Amino acid sequence: MASRKGLKLAALLLAIASAIHLARGAYVYAKAELAQILIEHAWERALAGERAPKPWPWADTWPVARLDAPAQGVSVFVLSGSSGRTLAFGPGHEQGTAAPGRRGNSVIGGHRDTHLGFLQNVALGDAIRLQRADGVRIHYRVTQLDVLDRRDTWVTRDDGGTRLTLITCWPFDALRAGGDERYVVIAEPILSR
Repeated sequence: MASRKGLKLAALLLAIASAIHLARGAYVYAKAELAQILIEHAWERALAGERAPKPWPWADTWPVARLDAPAQGVSVFVLSGSSGRTLAFGPGHEQGTAAPGRRGNSVIGGHRDTHLGFLQNVALGDAIRLQRADGVRIHYRVTQLDVLDRRDTWVTRDDGGTRLTLITCWPFDALRAGGDERYVVIAEPILSR
């Protein structure tokens, strides 16, 4: 009898623990979805001419571009900065590099298991489109795919040309966050509108 009560108690505790974990997961998912809606509204304000529109009052970032990968069916907002707080909500533009869609090397980084996970399916020659906050669209073609050591910083330098450099952690199926390798996609502009 006592073991039956113990089993019922254990089952009840397991059910409560499961409900708590499901609720936490639902909360994180709901928060991420709400953030994307708020970022999209901030992007619309940027396109209307507002400078550095924050998606929520306490945000330390704002959308600076919209990045589309048509072959992968992906469209993401690029946020200002590349801190961990920023990358939780979208890919981030690395400060100190050319602004997205401008002359120079514009470096954008993000997580391999969320917003830049599509990079594993990008092939040489694929189109990448970028829309700047002033509405101008820049069309790129992927010209280089590399796996580099995280200390290989040449890829972030400005060599005088114009390119878009997308960086995420490698390998895509790693269980541990971070790591020593980076997957790099370099795209060159092909047409401006």
